[in-house]
Amino acid sequence: MADQQNDSFIREVNEELRSEQMRRVWKRFGPVIIGLAVLIVLGTAGYRVFEYWTDDRASQSGDRFLAATRLAADGKNDEALTALTALEKDGYGAYPVLARLRAATLLAQKGDAKAAIEAFTAIGKDESVPQVIRDVAHVRAAFLLIDNGSYDAVSAEVESLAAPGRSLRNSAREALGLAAYKAGQMDKAREWFEEITQDSEAPRNVANRAQIMLDNITAAGKPNS
Repeated sequence: MADQQNDSFIREVNEELRSEQMRRVWKRFGPVIIGLAVLIVLGTAGYRVFEYWTDDRASQSGDRFLAATRLAADGKNDEALTALTALEKDGYGAYPVLARLRAATLLAQKGDAKAAIEAFTAIGKDESVPQVIRDVAHVRAAFLLIDNGSYDAVSAEVESLAAPGRSLRNSAREALGLAAYKAGQMDKAREWFEEITQDSEAPRNVANRAQIMLDNITAAGKPNS
């Protein structure tokens, strides 16, 4: 019985000591623990708010972009350009850049080649724009320059993109070949079109057009019978 009483007493003492230690720990670190808990809750809530805010802004910009493209499809080019210009200024995510590309395309469709070329060239030189979009803009400018510029102007836009391994190399080569053909530089045109036909990864439609141009160059070089 004495041993049981001793064991009970020891347990009570240990529990009291643990309680006292916990009180001391809590007194010392309680505010820190509470502060960390509050920060975690606020951080989680803040992230959710930010996530909702960004998703909402992206959704609104997407709706505005679609509305502008519908205006363009309906032939309301001036209204579409106004909407796209506004989206360039205060849109969210990738939509301002997409708006710039679409606006430049509309300028070309309206027949304002000079303004369209300037717009595409500006996008191509803008280092804040993703490289793939910059490359597309250079190619678009180059195709417009075939009829509105010189071979040198086309070359300045896309010759660097025509190198092996570049994703838009065959589009760039086609623009260079057409510009050379238009300028009467048949040897240079032949070289560019041959590079396309010899590229196993060239899209079939581009390769077919290049072969047609090579046939035309060959036929033009033959003496009249």
